[in-house]
Amino acid sequence: MEPMTTPTLGPGHTRDDYYALPADGLRYELLEGEISVVPSPSFDHQRMSGELHFALRSVCPDGLVVVAAPFDVELELTSVVQPDLIVVGRHVPEQRGLKAPPLLAVEILSPSRRGRDQVRKKRLYERAGVPSYWILDPEVPSLTAWELRDGRYEVVALVSGDEEWMASAPFDVRIVPAELYA
Repeated sequence: MEPMTTPTLGPGHTRDDYYALPADGLRYELLEGEISVVPSPSFDHQRMSGELHFALRSVCPDGLVVVAAPFDVELELTSVVQPDLIVVGRHVPEQRGLKAPPLLAVEILSPSRRGRDQVRKKRLYERAGVPSYWILDPEVPSLTAWELRDGRYEVVALVSGDEEWMASAPFDVRIVPAELYA
């Protein structure tokens, strides 16, 4: 299957432009000044998202909450993104979006957005100070996890299939990529 291209409006846009978009039923993101339409996720993408949401939620400590997309995360004047999953403090002050970095941002790769998630969003999350960033790949299945150390992301896990990883941030949770694809 050929990856679809994602329609974009950009560059040079800000949050004001993003919030002025019509309520037309489409999902948008603003990444480094470029507004793009976010295509509907695949069945495999949604299945992995649901399984990971359950895995995180089942061990999430009091005071934190796991939130699934779509939910706006404002990280810069020129970036409003909708990670597939985030972990935030339960006291999130805004009902319509997060105006600070989440403790964890998770992206699940799709054919049309692989480079965007692996390069551009990783760079944005690092720059914004998101402590943990995970990418799941439903094609393998695999998980790559980074943690912020001295302002730079370092890979802390690269697991696939039946390999197990015990995450410690933002809290202790056992991740086995194949189980997220059950």
